[in-house]
Amino acid sequence: MTGRLHVQNLPLTRLLPTLATPEPLIESPNLAPRRPISAIRLEQGQYRLSSLFWGLTPPWLEVLDHAPHCARAETLESRAMFRDAFSARRCVIPVSGFYVWKTQPRSKQPYLVTQVSRAPLLLGALWCRYHTTLTAFTDSAALITVPANLLLSPLTDRLPVTIPNHALSAWLDPDTDTETLNSLLAPAPLELLGAFPVSKHVNNPAYQSPACAHPTGSMLRWAVSQEL
Repeated sequence: MTGRLHVQNLPLTRLLPTLATPEPLIESPNLAPRRPISAIRLEQGQYRLSSLFWGLTPPWLEVLDHAPHCARAETLESRAMFRDAFSARRCVIPVSGFYVWKTQPRSKQPYLVTQVSRAPLLLGALWCRYHTTLTAFTDSAALITVPANLLLSPLTDRLPVTIPNHALSAWLDPDTDTETLNSLLAPAPLELLGAFPVSKHVNNPAYQSPACAHPTGSMLRWAVSQEL
């Protein structure tokens, strides 16, 4: 399950020309949960970039360490923590990539998963609002995960769901029907994502060097020949 994100050099205004950015994009080569994260939401008919806490914190949550940073797609309609947010409060987290760890006999090897073209990815997420006073509040989010596709399943069993650009409006619209939403909660197309091994320094969330994203091996990607 994804526990780190790579967020660097994202041309968001090129991706979404109408995006309002009252807050700067939070960038990090190794962004861990329990930290602020940038999300895109639909507010009064406009896409808007804002900062959320990465870890869903509904008002009744008593222990911050219990705030989930990921939500399984299969439980969105059955778990009370996720049900209302899935129904009406969805967002996307723009990233340049995310990390997964492949289990090996004596250690785990980190991989950076990116779009093969290295274009930004929009990861599907939920958000909620916790009022600390009548006028002050904190917004928080959790990524939604789905089973890994055939290409990346040897690395991990689950991946964040990716929302295609053409489906962004439907995903963010609180009035979109459940059937349409569920159709988007599918593993990524085989040709969309690739993954390459990176330094194990990524294991330390305090490590914030651009070297986090430097490949230490070749990219794993789907080849047309694999479909034959």
